[in-house]
Formats: sequence, structure tokens, C-alpha cells
Amino acid sequence: MDEGSTVNSKNNELLMRGVIALMVLLPLNACSPSIGLPGAATVTPRVDSPTASFTPSEPTETHVIQNLTTMTPTFELEVSSTPESEPPTPDFSIPLNSVRTRIAWRPPVYPVPWMPNPQDHFYFSNPIAAYDIESAFSTYPYGDVFFDDVVHTGIDIPGDIETPILAAGDGKVIYAGYGVYRGGADILDDPYGKSVVIEHSFGYQREPLFTLYAHLDEVLVQEGQQVKAGDQIGLMGETGKTTGPHLHFEVRVGENEYFSTRNPDLWISPPQGWGVLVGQILTYDGRLLEQQPVYLYRNGDQETPDESSDRLWIGKSYQNEAINSDPFYKENLTIANIPAGTYLLYIPVTNYGYSYQEEIEIRPGQVTFIKFNVWRGFTVGIPSTPEALFSPSP
Repeated sequence: MDEGSTVNSKNNELLMRGVIALMVLLPLNACSPSIGLPGAATVTPRVDSPTASFTPSEPTETHVIQNLTTMTPTFELEVSSTPESEPPTPDFSIPLNSVRTRIAWRPPVYPVPWMPNPQDHFYFSNPIAAYDIESAFSTYPYGDVFFDDVVHTGIDIPGDIETPILAAGDGKVIYAGYGVYRGGADILDDPYGKSVVIEHSFGYQREPLFTLYAHLDEVLVQEGQQVKAGDQIGLMGETGKTTGPHLHFEVRVGENEYFSTRNPDLWISPPQGWGVLVGQILTYDGRLLEQQPVYLYRNGDQETPDESSDRLWIGKSYQNEAINSDPFYKENLTIANIPAGTYLLYIPVTNYGYSYQEEIEIRPGQVTFIKFNVWRGFTVGIPSTPEALFSPSP
């Protein structure tokens, strides 16, 4: 472990930008750990990959979409039961000083369902068209906390009022209007505002799938209506509990309820040529490390014609209450919509006085999986089980 190594001057400048950017966000989140300057000692441990202790069962055919059969592993979903008490009223407001990187343009997504590896389930298209919003990406991610200590169970995509909102997949509208969170009709103080819920005509591991679209300015569909992927179902708005116009989008597995959400970053097909970072951010002894900031920036040796080489992405590990990790990845961090290439991943664990960095490759259309333990460092690859890792095929 080389605690005395220093990052080159260009990377230090980029890291300083990221730290300054995140400090704008931190006052909104009392649960976040404090962030030190990147002058802290950098630790780049070398870790041997653990030995696999479990082999998944042979893949079986699973019905994914009508008249379409694919090969998926036989993992059982961990659908949480509905608690007896009503969950706290969520605040779906987007942060006023968001520092999430905004890309100037995005290509269309891969055709759905997109499954480059057996464990993937990119079944949904983006609910906002590429030509309607140049940067249709989340500024308020799944599992984060900004207001009232309520954990975010979806992603927020900001934009202009009346931006068309599209069905992410084929299915039937099972809710349209006010009151979806409180479980009624025409409840005007519902925090989701005007909303649409679609039960899809395909499922996952024999469990139904639902998508929710909230804070709409206008609902353009009715309950019971059949829709196709890409059909316009509403207009972006700011109804409900929100600080500005955006779409709050959720993926629900098994039950159409608040406690059955999954991270949409693992379900929305990525833009063509781009990938998704998925990770486990853990303490030394393997416990989930909550609300840990993570920085990702393009390797300084790379030059691209359509974007600067110092593009910065900022993520944060989940606050775990009301959050469901994917049963395969067991993740508590995602950063989606990253152009393929080589990046430096930087994690400042200021509680211990160290920072860690690792060079990783984002592959087009695929998940790049990392596992990080405080003091132990990084392992990189796709887990064949929750404990064993391997690299995906190109």
C-alpha cells in the first residue's frame, strides 16, 4: 500500500474541481460525510480477487417481453413486503445547486431489451427522447438524501415544463392522476403530484414490472389504456412536492408500491456507445458504507473530439433505508450514461484520512462493476456471485 504517492498535477486540478463542486451539494444533505481536499494520502492497494464460493445455476428461459425469449440466470428477486406503518412523506425536490455533470448531447439508447450479459435487464427505453432534452440524465439519483432525511426511491430528470414524457415500455396504464403515493384518487396534496403508473406486458423472473412517472404537468392517458414503448403519456411539470420542473421516474418489481423500487440506472438501456458504473462501496469488514462520495473523471491522456478530457462525474453510495439493491450486483452505487473510455475512479474516505484511486474502463453498452473496501481497496469485474468477480466479454 503506497500511502505516500502523489497524483500528477493535472489530476490534482481535476480532483479539486470535483471536491469544490460537491461542497456546493453537501449543505443540502446533513447525512453526507465531510469531504477533505485531495491532498490527503492516496492509497492504491493491491487486492487478490476472492475465490468463488458459489456457482449460479444453469440459465433458464425466462419470458421477458411478449413473443420474445431470452436467457437469464435463475436468481430469485428479493421483493420486500409492505411495512405495517405508512412510509414518511417523501420530498422529491431536485437540489437547487445540483453538480451532476450535464452532457451536451446524448445518442439514442440501445434497442430494448438490451442484455449484453446474462445478468443484465436493460428492458426500458429512456422516458424522455434524445431530441427533446440534450441531457436527459438524473440530477437526483436513487438512494440519495437531500431533504427531510427521506431516501430517494427513483431518479429525477430535470427539463422544461411540457417536455413530452414517453412510456418506457409496452403495457397498461393502471394509475393516472393525483394520489398514487397516498393510495387514492384525486388527492391533491399527494407528494408525487400528477402521476402515471404502467404495468408492463413483460416481467422479470416471473415478477411483474411497473414504471412510475411523477410531477407531470398534464396526464395524456387514462387508466386501463394500452400503450407502446415511446408513446407520449404526459408532459413534464412540477406538481406535487418539488422545487422545479422534472420527471421523477421509478422502476418497481413485484409490487406497485413505494418499497418495491429498484435503481432505474440498471433498467434503462444506456445510450449507444456509453456504459454504466455499478459498485459496492463497503467498510473494511464488508458492511455497506452509506453516502460515500465517489468521483469519476476521464483519464487525462485521452482526447475526444466531442467532449473535454476533464469531464467529471460525481456519485454517492446509497442511504439504505427503503432501498433495494439488485439481487445479482448487490450494489449501493451507480453512475449511468458514461461515454466509453478509460477513467480514474477516486474515493476520498476522510473519516480515515485516506483517499483511494483506481483506473477503470467503461465499456460501451455494458456494466463496469467495482468493489471497494476501506483499507483493502478495489477489485474490478462482474460478479459471478455476490463474492466472486470476472470481467465481461467485450
